[in-house]
Amino acid sequence: MDFKQFFSQIKGKKIAMCGIGISNTPLILDFLEQGARVIACDRREREQVGELADRLEKAGAELKLGEGYLENLEVDIIFRTPGMNFHLEELERARKRGIAVTSEMEVFFDLCPATIFAITGSDGKTTTTTLIAKMLEAEGKKVHIGGNIGNPLLPEIENIKPEDFVVVELSSFQLISMRKSPDVAVVTNVSPNHLDIHKDMDEYVQAKKNIMLHQNAFSRTVLNRDDEITEGFRKDVRGQSLGFSMLRRLNNGAWLDDDGVLHMAYRGVDVPIIDRREIAVIGDHNVANYLAAIAAVWGYVGVDSICKVAREFGGVEHRIELVRELDGVKYYNDSIASSPTRTIAGLKAFDKKVILIAGGYDKHIPFEPLAPVVTQKVKTLYLCGATAEKIENCIRAYADYAGQPEIIRCKDIEEAVKRAHDGAVPGDIVTLSPACASFDAFPNFVARGNYYKDLVNKLQ
Repeated sequence: MDFKQFFSQIKGKKIAMCGIGISNTPLILDFLEQGARVIACDRREREQVGELADRLEKAGAELKLGEGYLENLEVDIIFRTPGMNFHLEELERARKRGIAVTSEMEVFFDLCPATIFAITGSDGKTTTTTLIAKMLEAEGKKVHIGGNIGNPLLPEIENIKPEDFVVVELSSFQLISMRKSPDVAVVTNVSPNHLDIHKDMDEYVQAKKNIMLHQNAFSRTVLNRDDEITEGFRKDVRGQSLGFSMLRRLNNGAWLDDDGVLHMAYRGVDVPIIDRREIAVIGDHNVANYLAAIAAVWGYVGVDSICKVAREFGGVEHRIELVRELDGVKYYNDSIASSPTRTIAGLKAFDKKVILIAGGYDKHIPFEPLAPVVTQKVKTLYLCGATAEKIENCIRAYADYAGQPEIIRCKDIEEAVKRAHDGAVPGDIVTLSPACASFDAFPNFVARGNYYKDLVNKLQ
């Protein structure tokens, strides 16, 4: 089916868009223009939705707001927002009544005429997605970016040509219901995450694996060979299997040698690409992201384009982003670090002990793995948010913890920034790397990171 057939079929259909946010608002407006009858559903009350509610009603949408926003939806199709739990009771009941429950990405994959690169993982997927897109662009390709980053792609489907490239970042929430896979699938790693939403770790792993299960013999899968879970995915690869490794030489994939040179081995030929010291962004985790991206774009992009991006790309916003230097102290924003493994990677990126601000919303992920790295890499730890006590208890219970780092509890990020500033001396590094989601105080990690940057930029 192409997009013209799809939009012809939805004309006059009653469609519920669940979640009035960044991803669904353009869909609502687009579907109204295509002649669909759209109900815009959101848990928030009208005053919380604000002027957007007026805008959507003016465009022709019916609104269903408040706590019962998913109850008794008499519609033909339900579009769930990316972060919505696939197993919500209301959605399960809708399926039993014969209502189609889908998402923007599911429909987009069905209709997209272009080559699709899709990236998932517990850590590094935003950076890897961005790198792949930039490498393709450096080669002169027309690239569309979407999924968890960029703009919704379905409203742009008419402008996407067969010769274009689409690069999407996909979360486990999006993947859990996907029944079509990309041309090139990348899994950066899999570690415990979002266990507040998924039934268990197995469901989370299977959702990630879904990125490759529907591929064919002409597809490519890129897996982290240093990660036990993703290594286990290899037996289910249906097309070309490539890997990436920081620890060993590969015969098929991207790897890092003992001298710090990144290589790509492909069909019996090993090509040295670039010395890691030439990569503009810091940290082992970013070297791993480059290896993943190289394996994904090999054959689509030349070495010159790969090296150009490596030397010029300064990093993704909110990922070990240098905010400013004040009185000899450097302040970094690593708000995207919403799990312990991300914070661990961020701490290891620095070659000295840092002042760490951490804590936030509880996703029910164990914090024990954080303790040895915090003990080794952190000078002073400022904790705030719903998980502050959990994190402090894990670190104090660690066998090698002997009172260092000093742990200071703060009521919020604002107090943590002020106290970190007061306690820092020239040469120190202060980094916000929360190890937790932001939802106890912010709508997302972007809002948290912007708030932190604003606080830091106001310091005198």
